[in-house]
Amino acid sequence: MNKRSLRIFVFLIRIALGLLFVYGGVQKFIPKPPRSKTEAAAELPGHVVKIKEYIGGMKGTGYFWPVLGVTEIVCGLLLLSQVFALLGAVMLVPVTLHIFLFHLFLEPHERGELLLTALYLLANIGLIAYEFPKLKPVFLNLKTT
Repeated sequence: MNKRSLRIFVFLIRIALGLLFVYGGVQKFIPKPPRSKTEAAAELPGHVVKIKEYIGGMKGTGYFWPVLGVTEIVCGLLLLSQVFALLGAVMLVPVTLHIFLFHLFLEPHERGELLLTALYLLANIGLIAYEFPKLKPVFLNLKTT
């Protein structure tokens, strides 16, 4: 892959991840319609109960879910800006890692979602690797004074 093609590819990954996380962040602020009594009374599989309890706990804190939404929106916008994309990618690492681990441990049988979330994480790491020369002085500054 030549340099120009790589730059275009990185640009497209930034746009795709940026849009994905802006959308995901905004969705955290849109209230879901209440479930019908028949849906609520239905017997749910064990893994679904765990997922509902986990997400319910995050929402129940009163702060975590909105903070996660704002974080996703900000990181997505930073990626979309192209100028601050490296900052957005670095800030997004814990989020993409958590999304992947969530699916790995709570829905390991959902191979499609697991693969998709692994791709999000790998794309994010790839963006950081692409711009690693800019980060190198931060992590490898071995001068001691």
